[in-house]
Amino acid sequence: MSQKGVSRSSRGAEPVRATSGPLAAGVQEPPAGVDFAHALTGPDQSPLRPVFGALMAFSLYAVAVPMVAQLVVWMGWLMGGRPGPFGVYLREALAFEHIPGLVGAHLGLALLTLISLGLVRLVHGRRVEWGMSVQPGMRWRYLLLCLPVAAVVLNGVLLVGSAGSGFHLQPQAHVAWWLLAVLLTAPLQAAGEEFFFRGYLLQATGSLASQLGGGQQIARIAAVVGSSLVFALFHGVQNPALFVDRFGFGLLAGLLVLRTGGLEAGIACHVANNLFAFGWAALGGGIAEARALQSIGWAQAVSDLTGFALFALCAAWIAGRMNLASRNPLADRFGMQPRLG
Repeated sequence: MSQKGVSRSSRGAEPVRATSGPLAAGVQEPPAGVDFAHALTGPDQSPLRPVFGALMAFSLYAVAVPMVAQLVVWMGWLMGGRPGPFGVYLREALAFEHIPGLVGAHLGLALLTLISLGLVRLVHGRRVEWGMSVQPGMRWRYLLLCLPVAAVVLNGVLLVGSAGSGFHLQPQAHVAWWLLAVLLTAPLQAAGEEFFFRGYLLQATGSLASQLGGGQQIARIAAVVGSSLVFALFHGVQNPALFVDRFGFGLLAGLLVLRTGGLEAGIACHVANNLFAFGWAALGGGIAEARALQSIGWAQAVSDLTGFALFALCAAWIAGRMNLASRNPLADRFGMQPRLG
C-alpha cells in the first residue's frame, strides 16, 4: 500500500471524541474489523435499537418526505400566481407535469440523507461518518472517480441496446428549466435513497440479524437482500420485469457497499442513472411519462442490469486500486491488518 493510502486509513481510524453539547454523550466506535453491514453492532447495542430505528426511518419517510414535496409545490403554486385550484395543481405537479413537482419530490427524498445519518447518531450512538463508510466518512475522491465511469458505462449500454431504434428529439416546453431542475436536485434525491436503503436500512438489518444469532455471512445476506427488497417495493406499482430491474440494482449496489466498505459507488451509479434518465426524458418530451412508468420489457431489464453489473465491476476494480478498506481499519489498533478494497 502506498504511503498516501496508509496515512488516509490512519486518519480514518482515529476516533473523534465529542466533549460538549447535548449529542456528545454516549458516542461509541464500532468493533474493530467489522464491515459496513456490522457498523451498528457492538456491546453497546441491543436488538431493540435497529428495530426502533427502522420504525423511525419508515415513519419519517412516510411523513416528512411527502410534507417537503407538498410544501415545495405549494410555494411553486404561489410564485406562479395560483394557476387554478391548488388540489389540481398539486396532483399534476406530483405527476411531474410542473417543475415544482419534480423539485419537491427530489428534495423530499433528499431529506432521507439527514434522516439516515440522524438515526445513526441518535439511535445507535455512532458518529454520522459510520453511516457513510467504514474508514469512516465520505471518500470523495473515490466518489468523483466513479461518477464519470458510471455515466460512460450506463450510457454506453443504453446506446448499444437502443441501436436501430433511434432517439427522437422532442424537447418539452421550458426544457432548459427542466434540465436545470434535474441537474440540481436529482443528485440529492439519488444520494438520499442510497443513504436510506443501502446505508441505514442495510446496517440496521445487518445489526439485527447479527444480534439475533445469525452468523456474519447470514447477516450480510439479510442486509443486502432485505434492503434491496424494501427499495424495490417502495417504488410502488410495477410489473415483474421492472421489479426485477430495481431489485437487481439494489442487490448490486448492496454488494458494492460490502465490497468497497461504503456508499460512494452506489451513489455515483444512482446519480448518473437518474440524471440521464430524467435528462433524456426531458429532451424526448416525456418526464411525466418517465414518472408514471410502471412496466418495462424483459429486454430492457436485462440491458439495465448489464449496465449496472459492468459498472459494479469497474467500481470494485477502482476500489482495489485505491486500497479502500472494506472493514473498519480500527483493527490496526489491535495488531490486525484491515481487509482492503
